[in-house]
Amino acid sequence: MNPKIQAFLNSKGAKIAGKVAAVAAVMLLITLTVVFIFRRNILQFVVKEVITRVERKYPVDLVIGKADYVGVKTVIMRDIAVIPKGADTLFTTDSVDAEISLWTIFKGHVVFSDLKIANAFLTARKTKNQNNYGFLIRKKTPAAPRDTTQGRNYGEILNRVIETAFENVPDAVTFRNLLVTYESEKRNIRVDMPLLTVEDGDISTSLTVQTDSLINRMHVDGSINPDDYQLSANLYTTDTAGIRIPYIKDKYGAKLSFDSLKVSLTDKVYRKNRLTIKGEGRMNKLLVNHPKIADGDVQIDKGAIDYVVTIGENYYSLDTLSRVTVNKMVVYPQARFITKPSKRVALKVYSAQTEANDFFQSLPKGMFEALEGIKAQGYLSYKMNFYVDLAQIDSLRFNSDLEGKNFTILQYGKTDLREMNQPFEHTVYEYGKPLRTFIVGPQNPNFTPYNQISNYLKNSILTSEDYGFFKHKGFHEGAFRHSMITNLKEKNFTRGGSTISMQLVKNVFLTRKKTVARKVEEMLIVWLIENNRITSKQRMYEVYLNIIEWGPNVYGVKEASRFFFEKYPSELNLAESLFLTSIIPRPKAYRYSFDAYGNLRSRPRYFFKLISGIMLRRGLISREDYDNLYPHVNLAGRARDLIVTATPQPDTTAVDSLQIDLVTPIDLLD
Repeated sequence: MNPKIQAFLNSKGAKIAGKVAAVAAVMLLITLTVVFIFRRNILQFVVKEVITRVERKYPVDLVIGKADYVGVKTVIMRDIAVIPKGADTLFTTDSVDAEISLWTIFKGHVVFSDLKIANAFLTARKTKNQNNYGFLIRKKTPAAPRDTTQGRNYGEILNRVIETAFENVPDAVTFRNLLVTYESEKRNIRVDMPLLTVEDGDISTSLTVQTDSLINRMHVDGSINPDDYQLSANLYTTDTAGIRIPYIKDKYGAKLSFDSLKVSLTDKVYRKNRLTIKGEGRMNKLLVNHPKIADGDVQIDKGAIDYVVTIGENYYSLDTLSRVTVNKMVVYPQARFITKPSKRVALKVYSAQTEANDFFQSLPKGMFEALEGIKAQGYLSYKMNFYVDLAQIDSLRFNSDLEGKNFTILQYGKTDLREMNQPFEHTVYEYGKPLRTFIVGPQNPNFTPYNQISNYLKNSILTSEDYGFFKHKGFHEGAFRHSMITNLKEKNFTRGGSTISMQLVKNVFLTRKKTVARKVEEMLIVWLIENNRITSKQRMYEVYLNIIEWGPNVYGVKEASRFFFEKYPSELNLAESLFLTSIIPRPKAYRYSFDAYGNLRSRPRYFFKLISGIMLRRGLISREDYDNLYPHVNLAGRARDLIVTATPQPDTTAVDSLQIDLVTPIDLLD
């Protein structure tokens, strides 16, 4: 083509394009001008559309009393309310200021931004028959009637709650004087927030939370990413009392508080009707107080959990990637709870190899008072495995082990665990109060050395209480497992499964209160003494025989021998030894072993038969001893005066068939 012609066409095209662009700009300007002029009318239309869309989605009436422009882009709406159908008003606010883009109006999809909400009230109410908030988490499509034979899927419910919450997060909003309340027949909650801001995902507020009579004041800041279901929040107390958890005191008789808390949700996956959530929690100055946990406050300075939790129908689990940190100690827990067709519980715990001093410094304050200040070198690690099907309680499995590597105690703490190696002062407590104090050693005329105690008594106690005492290291897992089974069946603490080592530590170093702290501390002290050979087995057994209770203010084998038989411990025969052994579990109930004539009742007679048979099989007594054994003892001294109230007559009653569990030696339980 001729260059001149080409140039002419290019020039002509450019002019046409310029004119088209100019016309488009004019049209756009005219359109924007029209939109601006009629923006109030358009706003009214948009408000109606919003109301229609909300009321179509939810069973509510949305009321917007007035909507108008203030300035070029700012919209103000007055007297807004959300009223569920047939229920009390859920939300009201005096005013909402927002910016609206003319361009979004032009596109037909109005977007409000930079919301400023004043004097807002969110009031959730629940009665026996209805509530005014359930529609927010209800399924969007009608569901078939729920099969009541199946469990409720809390994973599905929680997933809907999370998605609903994240879907309604604004880009930027400021609440001034926001009041959130929850009212029901059982509880009332009030949350006052003078100022709450959300901007580009950042959240900040100070608030006062009143739960019935309990008031917490705190500051909260965090961030939220609605697109990826990510949330983090930090709570800090502004009270010296910390942030106290409500209802724990009323429901469980406990107190629970902390100074600061950080929680996060980092991932959410809902697949195959199960919800898996991941995140972390960090807590400082956690304080727990409950009479069954410890005598006083139990405190953890720093605690953390990295969690992976899965929730489904009849299924709850804390998955393998979870990690718990207690001060300086790291523990990896795994837990699973299945509710159908039967309730099954599985729990595994193992700890990372922890430097010994870090291990002891990480123990919760208030739970291990006897060990406060202890120093050691080497490493410690712990593992535990537990499983039970509550429909078949005998299926219970349990094992637990604390392992030491190059472990050595360098300095003892508040209590010197070497105390039993020499004469020491022992105090007996009754109902938490000191009853009497005596020396455990030669200075005490009632002290009896090991080799001056009847072998019948020593062997019968070992047979009944803990035959493996001289071989094990303080624990008998079979006994502990069996005690769990018994307690679960009885739904009460009826059997302890304690070895002689555990009974001894409880009596010498600890109180006799049945608290979690005392039991755990007892087990740790037993492990330290047994695994570090702090005290010899023979000395431990000698101390045990010289301090245990055998009757009314009767402590130690010499006092018991005199009280019941007016004998020295070395003179006790087989029947007398078996009787003294039989009352060790319940020494205050010794009278119930006899009738008014001084004859043994059926239960101790059965005990004689059981324990003597085991002693014979183990070679602890001769056939002659066994054949000549008659289930009777000749009471003498103070015991006779307290027990025998009628003329003695021979006992011809038969031995009853009793529950063997009441007297079975712990080494035979499995």
